[in-house]
Amino acid sequence: MAHSSVEGAAGAPSRLRTVRPDGTPVYRYEQRPGVPPVSVTRFDTEAHAALPDHRHAHDFLVLVYVEEGAGTVTVDGAERSLRAGDVHAVPPGQVIGVSAVSELARCRAWSVAFTPDAVPALAAVSPLAWAHHPLLAMFAPDTGHGRVAEPDRARWSAWLTELAEELADPGRLGASDVVAALLTRLLVTTARLTPAAQRAPDPLVERVFEQIEATFREPVSAADVARALGYTPGHLTTVVRARTGRPLLEWITERRMTEVRRMLRDTDAPLDVIATRTGLRDATYLVRRFRGRYSITPERWRRSQRAR
Repeated sequence: MAHSSVEGAAGAPSRLRTVRPDGTPVYRYEQRPGVPPVSVTRFDTEAHAALPDHRHAHDFLVLVYVEEGAGTVTVDGAERSLRAGDVHAVPPGQVIGVSAVSELARCRAWSVAFTPDAVPALAAVSPLAWAHHPLLAMFAPDTGHGRVAEPDRARWSAWLTELAEELADPGRLGASDVVAALLTRLLVTTARLTPAAQRAPDPLVERVFEQIEATFREPVSAADVARALGYTPGHLTTVVRARTGRPLLEWITERRMTEVRRMLRDTDAPLDVIATRTGLRDATYLVRRFRGRYSITPERWRRSQRAR
């Protein structure tokens, strides 16, 4: 299947990453050299056609703020109401239903799509810890939405407008720093809207993540993780996907790629050393996996990060 670039979920520059067994396409964020991995789109009745008109998921984080109007959207089979002042968080792997486009057309809403690399406080955080990070409180399981008080809504619109203006000219002096600061402010404010009481962590998912964290630097597979926990690979993959929105192997790969990006950004280690320390076979394999995941070579990504 051809991998074509599209304006995918949330209007982010996206590329088809994979298609799940049930036919759901999963889009990845299309990283552009020298540009922060953040995209801001304001949807209204004229712009909604940019959204995919089919069931889909994405591998990046999406935050939606509804300015006005009303409607509904389906996320992972559950219907969410859309009202002025609502904030919705869609973590990687959750499926946006086919009704989303027509219903969103009734609203005027902002959508912010981003990867953790856009926020200094998140850049080196393990994806296995996202559900517990304070900045990503709304992206935790069984959370997903909050509501902005009416007196604060003008401020939200102003922040998002400023973020869009900075991203329109990413080469401007200090633009990356301003983007990071504005996105951090949005996430802090979003986290404060999230109810303090959260569902207790899923014990099985916690065990899976602990095993991945302990072994991802080795050449382990999903089957190795499953056997270590006493499950068959097929069963554990099915359970993990059902509870987290992503299969077991994808979590292992995501953890490795987070560490690869951290080492590229924070060290001068050559690619063969990075490959050895992240459970990848060699530098050639690392380059192939990195380029397939981010549409850019590791060295070019490293240069773009340092240029920022």
